[in-house]
Amino acid sequence: MPRKHVWPLAALLAVGTIALSACGGTTGGTAAPAPAPAQSRTGDAEDATLLSGTARSNKADEKAGDTAPPEAPVEVKEKWVSLRASAAGDLDPVVVNGSGFTLYRFDKDSADPSRATCDDECAKTWPPVTVAKGGKVFIAGVEQADVGFVKREDGHVQVTLKGWPLYRFAKDVNPGDTLGQGVGGTWFGTTPNGAKAGPAEKPVPPVAAPDAKPAQSATLFSGKNFDDTSGTNFATGIATPGCNDLRGGFLSLTVSGSMKVWSEVGCKGKSAVVTDDVPNLAALGFPSGVKSVFLG
Repeated sequence: MPRKHVWPLAALLAVGTIALSACGGTTGGTAAPAPAPAQSRTGDAEDATLLSGTARSNKADEKAGDTAPPEAPVEVKEKWVSLRASAAGDLDPVVVNGSGFTLYRFDKDSADPSRATCDDECAKTWPPVTVAKGGKVFIAGVEQADVGFVKREDGHVQVTLKGWPLYRFAKDVNPGDTLGQGVGGTWFGTTPNGAKAGPAEKPVPPVAAPDAKPAQSATLFSGKNFDDTSGTNFATGIATPGCNDLRGGFLSLTVSGSMKVWSEVGCKGKSAVVTDDVPNLAALGFPSGVKSVFLG
C-alpha cells in the first residue's frame, strides 16, 4: 500500500542545518491536544465527526464504543468507532478497531454505491461496524476522505472504507485474530485504502506533499501502527510551536500538515519532514524512533 504524504526518504533524511528556535518543554506523557474535527460526512450519519488519532489519544470513554463490555447497550457501543492501520497475523497492513480486532469487507456487498448485504443471521457471525448519529470516528493511518457511511436495512448506520461496509468476525476472540480471512472466498481483512488485505506488502516510495501547511499539533505513539494500548505503549500530544523534546523514542505519529522530526533531542541528528500519518518511523530511518519534533 502506498504510504501517503510523506516526503521521499532520500530527500528528507539529513542532518538539520538550519538554526531553529530553542527547544520547548518536555511533553512526554501528556494528553493529546484536541484535534480539529474533519468535516462531517453528509448522508445517513451527517452528524458523525471524524477525528485524527486513536480513541485513547482523544480521551474517549473506554467503557463505550469499540471497547465497551459485551453486555453494554447498543447505543453505548455506537458512541464511537476507531479505525487504525495496523498488522494482524499474516495481514500487513490491515485495519483494526479500538480493541485491536481485525475489520473485514464482504465481496457480496457493493462499494459504488455503498450497500451492505449481510443481515439477520449473517450479521450475528459478522457484526457490522455501526455508529450512532452524533457519534465519532477516530482514524489513524486511514485517509479521512475514504471514510463514509451507509444505512442498513435495520436502520443502523454502518461505517464504510472506500465505500466498502466494515464488519468484525464473531470467531475472532482475541485482538490480532484473523480467522475471518478468506472465509467462503468472499470475506477479507481490509487495508487502510479499502483493498483486500494480504501478506506484508513491499515498501513503496511515499508520495510527496510539497504544498502542505505547517502542522499545529500532532500525536506521537511509543508503539508502531499508532499503538497506545499494548503493554506499556502510550501516546503523547504536541501542540507547542517550535522545537519539542520527547520522553523517549516514538515509532508512529498522526499529524495534519507539515512537521519536521529528529532522531535526537534538541532537534538534532537525523531529520525528516512528514506531512501525514506515519505508521512506522523505523521504516523511514529512525530505528529508535524520533526524539524531538518542530511545529510551526
